[in-house]
Amino acid sequence: MGLALAETLLEHGHPTTVWNRTPEKANSLVTKGVHRAGTVAEAVSASPVTIVCLKDYETMYAVLDTAGDALKDRALVNLNSGTPNEAHAAVGWATERGAAYMDGAIMVPPPLVGHPDSVFLYSGSQDVFDEHRATLAGMGDPRYLGSDPSLAVLYNAALLDMMYATMNGFLHATALVGSANVSAVTFADLALNWFMPSVVDSTLTEQAPDLDKGNYPGDVGTMEMNLNALEHITRTCVEQGIHSEQPRLMKAIAEQAIAEGSSGKNYLAVLEVFKKATPPS
Repeated sequence: MGLALAETLLEHGHPTTVWNRTPEKANSLVTKGVHRAGTVAEAVSASPVTIVCLKDYETMYAVLDTAGDALKDRALVNLNSGTPNEAHAAVGWATERGAAYMDGAIMVPPPLVGHPDSVFLYSGSQDVFDEHRATLAGMGDPRYLGSDPSLAVLYNAALLDMMYATMNGFLHATALVGSANVSAVTFADLALNWFMPSVVDSTLTEQAPDLDKGNYPGDVGTMEMNLNALEHITRTCVEQGIHSEQPRLMKAIAEQAIAEGSSGKNYLAVLEVFKKATPPS
């Protein structure tokens, strides 16, 4: 990812200095005009803004602690993964070193870096975002979420949570129809080209205001009706000889929602179950 970021910045006309723990990884960039710094301090000192893309916060601290006072009066944009608490702690760490800090998250794979519709999330210092927006826009579409530094990593976790749940749903459904020798290509045409955008996406978009209000009218379908459907899905999985734990889990969540007062409400009332911490086992 670091190579993609540096190359894109250079292509957009930004003089770029890089540092990597494995110097030879930057060879291809150097041939294109990127300057390879010999030390972290040299890299940080080369620009008013330093963009970091490492494995985690602890790695960032270990690397940047070798820069000495170079971070003072400079902007630091951190694009690694982590948790909200880690993002808050990073602000204090950067402040102690005199740096203005902004947290971020890259929402696309390396090949899509630089595309104008590739979203990068940012949160934290508004001043850093405003001052360096042109630079950030060279990497993709910069979305500023607010002054709370933890919002970028929180959105990142939430969107990846949705991605994995959606992928697992499609893969499980593909296994289910595959038990009758239906190909993934055949199923994808109906599932992804029609069902997801026309039924699922439109329903969630339409009902998002009700989610904010905690309003789950069951006039079109109740939780009990959905529980019945989940029971049928679970039995079908068993009959077809495929993995049945995923629908069993969804069935258990619907049962919990009913037990906690969502009887007669629509399925989106499971949001109230998700809002509560899982009791320790």
